[in-house]
Amino acid sequence: MSKDADRTPAAARPRRRLRTHIVPTGEQHAVTTLELFFDLVFVFAFTQVTAFMADDLGLRGVLRGLVLFALLWFVWCSYTWLGNQARADEGVVRLAMIVAMGATFLVALAIPEAWGDEGGGISAPVVLAVALAVVRVVHLGVYAVAALGDAGLRSQLVRTAVPVGIAVTLLVVGAVIGGPTQTVLWAIALVVDYTGVYASGTDWRLPAPGHFAERYGLIVIIALGESIIAVGVGVADLPLTVPTIAAALLGLVVSVALWWAYFDVVAPVAERELRRREGTERVRLARDSYTYLHFPMVAGVIYLALGVKKVAEYVGDESHHSLADPLPATALWALYAGVVAYLLAHLGFRLRNVGSLNRPRAVVAVVLLLAPLAVQSLPALAALAVLAAVLVALIVFEVVHYADARAAVRAEAAQHH
Repeated sequence: MSKDADRTPAAARPRRRLRTHIVPTGEQHAVTTLELFFDLVFVFAFTQVTAFMADDLGLRGVLRGLVLFALLWFVWCSYTWLGNQARADEGVVRLAMIVAMGATFLVALAIPEAWGDEGGGISAPVVLAVALAVVRVVHLGVYAVAALGDAGLRSQLVRTAVPVGIAVTLLVVGAVIGGPTQTVLWAIALVVDYTGVYASGTDWRLPAPGHFAERYGLIVIIALGESIIAVGVGVADLPLTVPTIAAALLGLVVSVALWWAYFDVVAPVAERELRRREGTERVRLARDSYTYLHFPMVAGVIYLALGVKKVAEYVGDESHHSLADPLPATALWALYAGVVAYLLAHLGFRLRNVGSLNRPRAVVAVVLLLAPLAVQSLPALAALAVLAAVLVALIVFEVVHYADARAAVRAEAAQHH
């Protein structure tokens, strides 16, 4: 360097840009491998939630399981919106995703002792709360960098930071205090988080609608996969018998029926509608249809997994249960009400997207809501068989009755992809 260069005033020298390597997304942006890797942590987390409820099978356990799932849900949604703004596998966003993976993994490890640390180590509730706080704060910080000078988006992030900050503070304080106060503060934190984020505005950006729809389809797949895993976990240490095989196959039939109900027509129509909208209208549709209406959909599958897990245990553990034993009330209601929540979410999803209701699914939802009263005395395996039969009948009816409309939707989706 010359002496003249050395004398150049600092203010006149070119500034070095912060090497954050933000890569904006576009209309054709697709899911990255890092996002798929990120989702694997949630496979484990959802399994932990199901196991947590199975170990505390009762109203308290299922409500606490719902709280845990709700905490995890907004973590996943937050990074899905971030990955739609900037590529998840590049620069500082990649680093944020990896940090979030680690923190979420700690959350999952802490779930079994989320309300009752057994001692002998770091407080599990505190670990869970602090890890969640880290995930949410890192998300907002990196999102601000990814906003790329977008004043409207940065203003949206500032407004969003208020409910998020209050919520994570309540989580940490509740974890430190413990006991009934923990439950109260965590419940308040969820209310503040979910209502506050919804009310904070719609100055978000959604440049890649296909990517966004695909991400939510993947989380549905993850939840359905967890329902299959639940069967395997339920009979892992038990002998393979005819009733066990029957329970496993019936559980698979239910999962396939739910997969069909979402991906055959519903998902392509929803993606089409999201692509058609622009600007704030697209953001509102994405927020309502995906971030909020997919919550009961995926939660329903988690509860289904709990019910299927208990069926597998009852038919496989002949030393403690007879094949004639009915499911406990909580497991039976989880089995059926989980599917009801899934179908009701579908009704809301369609209503928000195209303004109409699917009457067959509404009828089936009512039937399944009342079904536990009729099947509560049946053996566990029979209760699962009834559920599978009803769902298969629904799918067959829709395929036959809506054949022309279904063919048109699927042909349009095939052309687009």
